Parts: sequence; structure tokens; C-alpha cells
Amino acid sequence: MHQVSGRWQLGFALALCTAIMWGLLPIALKGVLGPMDPTTVTWFRFTVSALLIGLYLLRTTGLPVGRMLAPGARGPFLLASICLLSNFLWYVIGLDYTTASASQVLIQLAPMLMLLLSLLVFKESFSPGQAVGVLLFGLGLVLFFNLRLDEIWQSLIGGQGRYAFGLFMIVIAAVVWAVYGVIQKQLQRQFSSMEILWLIFTVGAISFAPFADYTAFARLSPLAWACLLFAALNTIVAYGTFAIALQHWEASRVSASITLVPVFTMLSVHVVDLLAPSFLEPEPMNWLSWLGALLVVLGSMLAALLRGR
Repeated sequence: MHQVSGRWQLGFALALCTAIMWGLLPIALKGVLGPMDPTTVTWFRFTVSALLIGLYLLRTTGLPVGRMLAPGARGPFLLASICLLSNFLWYVIGLDYTTASASQVLIQLAPMLMLLLSLLVFKESFSPGQAVGVLLFGLGLVLFFNLRLDEIWQSLIGGQGRYAFGLFMIVIAAVVWAVYGVIQKQLQRQFSSMEILWLIFTVGAISFAPFADYTAFARLSPLAWACLLFAALNTIVAYGTFAIALQHWEASRVSASITLVPVFTMLSVHVVDLLAPSFLEPEPMNWLSWLGALLVVLGSMLAALLRGR
């Protein structure tokens, strides 16, 4: 069984770094969407991540291509690749139609769905505390979108509406990420997180290359370039600090810290809105929306911490 070092202060700092990086990601993506389409943005992120992770693996453990292409690993890797590649693309498409705050709150469905899938696949126990967490999470989502409920309902009836379409894409992104998370649990018995990500990002870079619009790079402003580079490096830094955090702190506590991601996103959105009002569109929020966001975070924390024994 994996033993942590007990240096919880370092683990907490690294987990917080992961949460901040993921919290800033949709803001950076918003800064590049427009002059660049979601497919090209996703291809660039995959390419940079695959190259840098590949260099890291070459300098440390080497590229595990042979083990990854073994008959027993090919099927799970193919399904995991399809799920994570779909997650990246559909999340960016959804973000393009919604706001940074809404996308980050709604994507918290992903770990919640992974929890429920794990109950079915791995027969994990489900504590009463986790049940309370799931209920608070659901209530939080309804409250967060209270100002948009009529708009969403009308969009569902009429079959139109950019915002509702964006939310739908983010829900799909959360579903496929949950499936990926379950498969990754099985793959981690043989491979490290970085090895798994390297293969998937390499497959993504190759798969999306024919569909990328390379002329879009010439249209990017210096600010858009900065946002694109940050989005590309964000994946490596966030996943790297997350992996190291797990070496020093219990997984449940690291997962609970990661639930703070929407809080960092919403606070950052409001700071950006004060400094540069035209940079992005903030989510309209009242006190019920803020209460809903807090309940989403609290529900996610309870689900992560109060695991059945």
C-alpha cells in the first residue's frame, strides 16, 4: 500500500498550487478562444504537454511504449485516450459558450460521477456522510444557476440557446472524465500518472493535428499568446504538483483541497473584471449563487473526505 511521507504542509501547499492552476485555466482559455478555435487550442495543449512529459520520462524512467502496447493494456489505453481527449475538447467548446465560473462549477460533476461509478465498478463502500455530500452538491448546482434556470429551461424546450448548449457540453465532458478516472485507477496498477498522460496526450496531438487551424497562430495578440502558453503549461504543472502532493499527504485530503478550484476561478474572475472589464464575461450572481457555489465545494469535500470504511 502506498505510504505518504507525512509532510502534510508540503502536500497541502502542492495541492493548493494544483487548485489555483486549475482555477485559473478557464480564464486563460477564455483569453485565447475567439481568435483560435477550440480544436486548435486543444491540439496545441496536447502537443506541448506530450513533448514536455516525454522529455521528463526520457530523463527519468524512459518511455514505456512496449508495456503500453502490450495486449492487456491496449484496450484500456484506447478507451482512456478517447475519454480524456473528448473531455479536453468538449470542455473547451462548452467554455466557449458559457462563462468561466459556470464551467468550473459544473465540471465538478466529474469527480462526483467518478465516485458513483467507482461504487459500481470497484464495489467501494458509500458512507452516510458521502450521501449528504452528494445531496449538498446537487442543491448547490441548482442554487448556483438560479438566475439562469428560466433561460436554461426555455433553451431545453426550444432546442436553442448558446448558454444551455455550453452547459450540455460541459456535462458530457464531466461524464467522459469520470469514465477516464475509473479506467485510470486500473491502469495505475502498472503505470504512473505521467506515463498514462504522456501516451494519451501523444495520441491527442497526432489525432487533432489534421483538424487544427495553423493560420490562427498568426492572428494571436501578445496577450492571447500568453494565455495559450499558460493553458498549455498549466496541465503539466497542475498534474505534476497533484502527483507529488499525493506522495506527502493522504489522497482524500488532497482531493478535498482540489474542490476549492471553483472558488479560485470565481475570485479570479471578479479580480479580472475589476482590472479589465472587457476581458471576459462574468457569470451573473446573487447571494443564492454564491451560497450554491459554497455548497458545491462543501458537498465535494464531504464526498472526498468521508469515505466508507
